[in-house]
Amino acid sequence: MKHYAHLADLQALVGQELGHSDWLLVDQARIDLFAQATGDHQWIHTDPPRAAGGPFGATVAHGFLTLSLLPALFETGFAIDDVRMGVNYGLNRVRFPAPVRSGSRLRGRFRLLSYEPLNGGAQLTVESTIELEGSAKPACVAESVSRRFI
Repeated sequence: MKHYAHLADLQALVGQELGHSDWLLVDQARIDLFAQATGDHQWIHTDPPRAAGGPFGATVAHGFLTLSLLPALFETGFAIDDVRMGVNYGLNRVRFPAPVRSGSRLRGRFRLLSYEPLNGGAQLTVESTIELEGSAKPACVAESVSRRFI
């Protein structure tokens, strides 16, 4: 994991990669828990026998499950030592180019798109590419906007 000593150091890194996360397994148990939490029980996510004959050949993670893994991926992607708190401010764009089959592994790759100073911190817009192991296409690409405070 990459470490940055000071939030202000990132201002000079706009356009550059900040780091990448560890690999994270998306198994059927995680998919089922997400279905329980959201009430989205569509068979392509929760019915392995039926999904085996479906368009993806197996169950697939919900797109919003993939997106919801961003905080976990950020956690191992990079750290800013003097930040005491970060909050999710929103998303600018989100796309899901490739399905995430149960049993797949994902990793986040993070590139800083913008740095806007705030009183006591900064607003960061980060291109977050969620890579799918063994796939030429990513599982998700999103512009994540967060506010970090020192």
